[in-house]
Amino acid sequence: MIMKTLPLGRSTFATLRARNEIYVDKTDLIYQLARFDSKIFLARPRRFGKSLLISTLESLFKYGLRDFKGLAIEKLWNDKTYQVVRLDLSEIKEFSTADEFKQKFHDKLITKFSAAGFQYKNNDSLVMTQLSEWLSLQEPSCLVVLIDEYDAPLTSCLDDPSLFKIVRSTMSELFLTLKSNEGCLRFFFMTGITKFSNTSIFSAFNNLQDISLYPTYGTLLGYTEEEIRFFFKDYLIRAADRLHLTEQQILEQLRENYDGFSFDMDVSTHVYCPWSVLNFLNYPEMGFQNYWYTSGRQPTVLMKYLTNHALQSLSVYNEPILVSLSALSASRQYDEISIEALLTQAGYLTIKEKVGGDYVRLGYPNEEVSRSMAQLYASELLKGRNIAQSGVPILAKVMASETPETVVDYFNRALGSIDYVRYPIANEAVCRAYLQVLLIGAALVPKVEVHNAHGRSDMEVEVGNRHWIFEFKYAGTDSAVETLLKEAVEQMKTQHYGESLSGRQPIRVALVFEGQQRRFVAWQEV
Repeated sequence: MIMKTLPLGRSTFATLRARNEIYVDKTDLIYQLARFDSKIFLARPRRFGKSLLISTLESLFKYGLRDFKGLAIEKLWNDKTYQVVRLDLSEIKEFSTADEFKQKFHDKLITKFSAAGFQYKNNDSLVMTQLSEWLSLQEPSCLVVLIDEYDAPLTSCLDDPSLFKIVRSTMSELFLTLKSNEGCLRFFFMTGITKFSNTSIFSAFNNLQDISLYPTYGTLLGYTEEEIRFFFKDYLIRAADRLHLTEQQILEQLRENYDGFSFDMDVSTHVYCPWSVLNFLNYPEMGFQNYWYTSGRQPTVLMKYLTNHALQSLSVYNEPILVSLSALSASRQYDEISIEALLTQAGYLTIKEKVGGDYVRLGYPNEEVSRSMAQLYASELLKGRNIAQSGVPILAKVMASETPETVVDYFNRALGSIDYVRYPIANEAVCRAYLQVLLIGAALVPKVEVHNAHGRSDMEVEVGNRHWIFEFKYAGTDSAVETLLKEAVEQMKTQHYGESLSGRQPIRVALVFEGQQRRFVAWQEV
């Protein structure tokens, strides 16, 4: 049997349908969005299909049901066709001066609006003035405007405040122009990652709906488990066959690695990252890889932010974070955005639980993102340092074959490469967290606070045929080192860490980190 092709990397709806590739039918929700004259904003992380959604709306309004045969909306939609202006602002993120941006931005507007009938006259009057005059002459509800990745030009110049202000001001002129002529708009839809204030879009369009956290649209982007079971049934069977697992085991692994994103203030729905699911199903023999981190650069908005801001303390790595919904949904000045809100918008954190009133708990959606966050931390911890000399890249090799003494030496090399000014190690929890993220940066999967019937070990790591068990202690001064080492050794013995393991060689190590020397000064294999 020939299976339908996976829509991997496909962002053009008409092409996807023409090639009979798998389309996870979201058109019942698209109908709910598009049936009324509306002005809508939707924020989602990268790799969730924002561009495909924009392309789907473009096809619907421009060609009617031409590309929707057999989809849910076919029985619902009875509207006419419209002139559609689609602006992909991710195409304008490479510029170095204000004049260069203005030229590219205005050229884009002229090209896209000309396709809808706008005729630019190259005279002394400004592009925006001519566009406003043209819009004012259009019939009521005759034009559809779709803007994809509106924030791309803004995030590309976050490290240049003066350029950022000019770019923001230039873009504001477009939004104000659309606002003053909104009578001609049948539908306005815009996507992005971050809500920047002072762009005029969120203030000028006082009837703009931000549906980013609406429960109704929580599954508009991303795949539900039911959709994966239905639309990718044949690929699940193939994956199970190639990995010698059952379909249920494949689904369990998919759930653990790629599920858990909730774009829903009530936390009533959750979805899988489509990019990761599609990549796994395309090459299941590669296993459950970290496609979130390896699919390209980190989100520009986050990386620019981190040039002048620090991540949360590593002592709270993987701990739930309490925030207000208003903090997540409000438009902010760039310098006013909290790291928690930014990590949520970028997809590193997601809503895990509604606490009551305006508050929710945030956490990592799945193992893939948790590992990606640790790798981001590792990159930040070693920023400006020689990563090769830190020993981090070969930790996995060292732990697979070398002695505990060599492993502890590499731990010290790695920890010694950390920028202690920005990221000091002040207690045991931070020490353990730093090692955890550095190990993940070395492509290992450490587990912390592993429980058995007698207690819980600080950290355990499987490498090859070895199973390392660590107990950490933190000493503020040299005088406490020997006492703490004895305490750690006794704890490992009395609580029977690693004694129930089978199939791998257990290696149990007690270590004491001395705060003033910033290194492990004592250790003992148990």
